[in-house]
Amino acid sequence: MTGKKTEFLYLSEPDVIEAGVLDVKRCVEVAEETFALLSEGDYLMGGPNHNSHGMGIIFPKETKFPNMPVAGPDRRFFAMPAYLGGRFDVCGVKWYGSNHANQAKGLPRSVLTVQLNDKDTGEPLSLMSANLLSAARTGAVPGVAARYLARKGAAVASAIGCGPINESCLKSIHSQLPGLKKLYCFDVFDEKARAFADWAGKELGVEGVAAKSLEECVRAGEVITVAASRLKPLLLDSGWIRKGTTVLMSGPAKADDAFWTKSRIVYDHVPLHETYVEEAIASGDKAGYYAGVIGGPIYTLIDAGKIQPLAQSTSLGDIVRGKAPKRESDDENIVFVACGMPVFDVSLAFDLWQSAARKGIGTKLLLWNEPHMLK
Repeated sequence: MTGKKTEFLYLSEPDVIEAGVLDVKRCVEVAEETFALLSEGDYLMGGPNHNSHGMGIIFPKETKFPNMPVAGPDRRFFAMPAYLGGRFDVCGVKWYGSNHANQAKGLPRSVLTVQLNDKDTGEPLSLMSANLLSAARTGAVPGVAARYLARKGAAVASAIGCGPINESCLKSIHSQLPGLKKLYCFDVFDEKARAFADWAGKELGVEGVAAKSLEECVRAGEVITVAASRLKPLLLDSGWIRKGTTVLMSGPAKADDAFWTKSRIVYDHVPLHETYVEEAIASGDKAGYYAGVIGGPIYTLIDAGKIQPLAQSTSLGDIVRGKAPKRESDDENIVFVACGMPVFDVSLAFDLWQSAARKGIGTKLLLWNEPHMLK
């Protein structure tokens, strides 16, 4: 038997930029398409029910092995595999290592790559730098939510957490809210809030205001994007929320019960959250597991019977497909909860791979001219 030559396309970070990862509107369109496929069920993720966020290595607090890493702030490795159908029809995995201490070494907190594979043969199709890809898909998700859930004519937004992820979120949200004129910014570090306000003016062309307090920031926003650090989750008060506000949660936050119970909650994908609950039960430490995920406060209220069960809740993909209603009134408060799914990494990676192939971007790498095992 004569074996098949296999090559794949490697895309560096500059290649990914040239292929279009910074095209915000395009990233939102790809994310919207992905939501529709989630609603249709034309996807697979990891785990026995095909809805797991991924599988990770979490380091122990102590070890007897001198070279084994120990737990530290945001220190882990994670693999996030998925298959996505539709025009994508491809398998892929995002793989990353994360360590808060990276920043002192001149590195991002997380270092990410995505690999795409042929769904039938398993051959690699592309390997690419994914820090910008991951930020773009994270930002594109609340961009889609803003399109469907934000009140028409919203002019004032608020950003809670002033790091690179909320930059990506704001770019996508801004692309969907043409009337946006002002952005209030809050961060536990005042200088970051001031820098973010300056960035908003230069990058988005809106008036940026560094809020003096979390309360001021929350009270001002008609659309609020939360992408604060997991290391310092913030406490939100339902009394600060004006009528008709849309809260887009891409990061963790704590709040009083009324914040959740008096709002309509829309999830990125309900089956994902059901899987989180199943994993929490299996862990043997449900409360501890809940504390580590964005939807944890909601799951706690569901367990207490204070919020409707996940099975009766709404996924954004159902709204995108017209199976569930968009915003139903100008006074409705909506909280959108997004926890991240590998299908979004796969869809955007596929789009970038196709763009790169068309434009002649990237480097072809050889896996083999002929597989040795066939000889």
